[in-house]
Amino acid sequence: MLSEAKDTSELMVDLAYAALYFGDPDMAEEVRDLERSMSDLVHDMRAVCILAARSPREAGEMASVLQVISAIERIANDAVDIARIVTHRLGIPRELVADLSDAEEVSHRVLVRDGSHMAHRPLSALELPVATGMRVVAIRRGRDWVSDVEGTEVLLPSDVLFLEGPAAGIPRVRELADAPVWEPPQPPEDGALTDLDRAVDTLVEMKNISEVAVGLAYSALVLRDAGLAAEVRHLEDRLDEMKDRLELWVLRAARDDLDPSPLRGLLHLSQAAEDIGDAAQQMVWLVEEDEEVHPILGLALGESDEVVVKLPVAEGSRADGAALSQLRLNIEPGFSVLAVQRGGRYFYRPRGAVTLHAGDDLIAAGPDEGRELLARLLGWELDVDEETGALSLSPADPGSLRSAWDEVSVR
Repeated sequence: MLSEAKDTSELMVDLAYAALYFGDPDMAEEVRDLERSMSDLVHDMRAVCILAARSPREAGEMASVLQVISAIERIANDAVDIARIVTHRLGIPRELVADLSDAEEVSHRVLVRDGSHMAHRPLSALELPVATGMRVVAIRRGRDWVSDVEGTEVLLPSDVLFLEGPAAGIPRVRELADAPVWEPPQPPEDGALTDLDRAVDTLVEMKNISEVAVGLAYSALVLRDAGLAAEVRHLEDRLDEMKDRLELWVLRAARDDLDPSPLRGLLHLSQAAEDIGDAAQQMVWLVEEDEEVHPILGLALGESDEVVVKLPVAEGSRADGAALSQLRLNIEPGFSVLAVQRGGRYFYRPRGAVTLHAGDDLIAAGPDEGRELLARLLGWELDVDEETGALSLSPADPGSLRSAWDEVSVR
């Protein structure tokens, strides 16, 4: 149930931003429908937690589960607030729609055409998260919606797929769907940097930072890493400062004979992004205060659609000495690098120019089916204990490293 709640909250955020990007009220309503399912799920989980606590020690551990449940519910509620910008026609500036194309994770929509590589094939056979870095978050089939997308779902001609992931994966997705070349919306170019431009740029960065904060929070819980918890708190402080600056710029922009309607959407969105950061901090408080954390949290977060791994870079591996832009891990094996730990320092959401070195620890989130390939690129063979789910590493042989790199290059 906890794993389902985590996946549902992330789906709701993805759909909410996609509804905003495409101006799609039907998708925004789908977020509201998911909220009803989430409310039922949260209620049932709280009941289970109360029933499971039979001693003071168990009560303390269950309190940690309840705190995470509350944070996940908070993220889901923020997704609903984002979707309200569309359903209540609060409006957003067209500059924001264009700038959302440059976010770390972007929304995309594609029509599956008859005769394409996607048509009449199950999603699991396409391996889109591994091959393109993008994942299908919803399917519109005629007037019906499929929001609980399973790997067994067979894609049909005329299906409209809604995806989330790195913009670099869009060309390959469109190629597989036999869709025409797509050009992202462009902001108007008048050469002048206005307060509205600053507010929009800040809001896109707030979106990126809030998503990183949540990913790092889950990582901190799974890994019991106080350093990651401190990074989440730092990011939450940055979100507070950015929201304060954004509000000032929006108020200044309102003086410039602008229609105030779209500015309401900016303020609404900044509040939601900042609150998502607060929810992430709520989770890592357990790690910061060294509270008892129930082992079910690690198991549940490890079983979700997107898993978090922490892997070292082996000496002599393909990753040793390579820039992240060369490895293209977000395309294949479909992992988003949340942070790089070097010595005692963390570099969160590192850019493509960052070069990895032997001894670095990579903290990344991505599809479960891609983590073995990720491990091989970093110089390791990954073994998973079937009973406990524990991971163990052994040095990969050179032949395995070459085949892993060849596999990425060919695809």
